[in-house]
Amino acid sequence: MGRGNTRRRAGLSRRTFVKAAGASGVAAGSLGLAGCLGSADDDTIIIHSDTDFQDIRDTVQETLWEAGLDEDISYEVRAAADDTEQRRQDIQSALQAGRSTPDMFMMDSGWTIPFILREQTLNLEEQLSGEVLDTIENDYLQASVETARHPETDELHALPLFPDFPVMLYRRDLVEEAGYDTEGWATEPMSWQEFSEVVADTRDQSDVDFGFTTQAAAYEGLACCTFNETMSGWGGAYFGGVDNLFEAGDRPVTVDEEPVLDAIRMMRAFIHGQEDEHALEGYEQIAPTSIVQWIEDESLGPFQNGNAVAHRNWPAFGIAETAGEDDFGEAIGAMPMPYGVTEEESEYEGLGGSRVALGGWHLTINPSTDKIDECAQILEAFTAEEVQLTMFEEGTWFPPNLDLLESEEVQEIEPLNRYTDTLQALGDRAVPRPVTDIWNEQAAVIAIEVHNAYTGQKSPEEAMEDLRNRLERSEADVEDVNAN
Repeated sequence: MGRGNTRRRAGLSRRTFVKAAGASGVAAGSLGLAGCLGSADDDTIIIHSDTDFQDIRDTVQETLWEAGLDEDISYEVRAAADDTEQRRQDIQSALQAGRSTPDMFMMDSGWTIPFILREQTLNLEEQLSGEVLDTIENDYLQASVETARHPETDELHALPLFPDFPVMLYRRDLVEEAGYDTEGWATEPMSWQEFSEVVADTRDQSDVDFGFTTQAAAYEGLACCTFNETMSGWGGAYFGGVDNLFEAGDRPVTVDEEPVLDAIRMMRAFIHGQEDEHALEGYEQIAPTSIVQWIEDESLGPFQNGNAVAHRNWPAFGIAETAGEDDFGEAIGAMPMPYGVTEEESEYEGLGGSRVALGGWHLTINPSTDKIDECAQILEAFTAEEVQLTMFEEGTWFPPNLDLLESEEVQEIEPLNRYTDTLQALGDRAVPRPVTDIWNEQAAVIAIEVHNAYTGQKSPEEAMEDLRNRLERSEADVEDVNAN
């Protein structure tokens, strides 16, 4: 889900990266300018963002000027709630009221499109230069750009500020002591079956209690991210493939298809073992039953404490807490998410193989601002390579141009510099959530029914049949509205 998507993430410089992960919260719903910044003058651009952005504001501002931004243009940050849903509600309230400030909003890539569809964003193709638009089109991570476009016109309405995607961390030292050669694991994904065998064997040979920890509580993160990427790696989809992500109404509901059921059966095997009648044959029991209660923070605990072989989490959180010199250091390995079927075996193009959930955040311009030109100039400056690198160095925000991870500047940032090969490999495998105006409603239902299947309250078939019926009703409601 990315930073702010129900997980914490810090704004960190290279000097504080290892120990500072996990930003402190601020009062929910705060649209007031943080006291430490004082009152912005009338010419200052106000960006509604978070404490992470606020923490790195001064350094980023200097880099924007160095990248060519007019020195008469500056910005300040209105620090908002760390919780992504609260921030969405705050932004919606401000835009519905037609307020001229904040001038710009930092929006979760998972819910930018509904704002675009409600005409609460500016069409950036009318504001940005052709050169900048070409840079975004040709150099930026396209999965991220797709979540910044109007789904009907394909016009750009938001600037991807940074993408995010999860990574599979593992104890390289324990795995190698168990007899496995980890060469190539950083970029070459393995199947879930092989993963479960390696993890179970390593656990049994090591002094740890758990094989694999992840997030499987009934929350947004299950629907948008952990289950979404697991299902996608099996070739399954909520709505019949990646071509049907952003427009609700006239699209198939495919949650009861065999690849989706196999993803759940595999997780049943991971959690309950082969004694579960619905467990997928050939997969080891590697996860504690408590994962059905865990989100990002709780799931990291056993791995961070040296009591698990492998762990799925967001890189700037999981790596920061485990791979520093005072933690496990180079004993922490990273790999792409395992897969259920290959891309060639998937019925749907763009699914199967290693898949990761797409997170990250965008910048949009308030249509009611009286400083559109200044806002557009700020957005253009944010596309400069030196600004993207500064955002990564100071905030651990991945550059939307992932090729910059190969730069000398990034190679100096520890401990992330040890994992750039893996991080680059993840970008091409990112799958957005199917975000539309009704995604919040659908995500809640998905999380409940998938959780019911994981915990054994329902069989995989029963849970997905119930989910299909509810999703079909919500899609039909949209189609009825569109028809009228």
